[in-house]
Amino acid sequence: QVTLVESGGELVQAGDSLRLSCTDAGRSFSVYAVAWFRQAPGKEREFVAAISGSGSMVDYADSVKGRFTISRNYAENTVLLQMNGLIAEDTAVYYCAARRHWYNSRTLREYDYWGQGTQVTVSS
Repeated sequence: QVTLVESGGELVQAGDSLRLSCTDAGRSFSVYAVAWFRQAPGKEREFVAAISGSGSMVDYADSVKGRFTISRNYAENTVLLQMNGLIAEDTAVYYCAARRHWYNSRTLREYDYWGQGTQVTVSS
């Protein structure tokens, strides 16, 4: 059973950095592809970044490319999202998701497990 728990969201100022963490409390997702999505008020949930089960393939939305980095720590059963150069448009609830496949995807419906989300607010 995969149980995802996100942490690290907080209120920051534009230009600051944050690191979000996604941990599988069930310790089962080490071979699954994992992604981060986000949802701003009044908007649809959108893809942010993804990493394959092997960690060898990563993918980013154009809006975060060059600013965000996704990585995974197998020893700690964690996927991280390092966010640098935050802007007001990054304000959203960030969700971690895992899919029962080694290959990552940008498609929301292809993910089988979801966390509860962590709020990131960027003040300008």
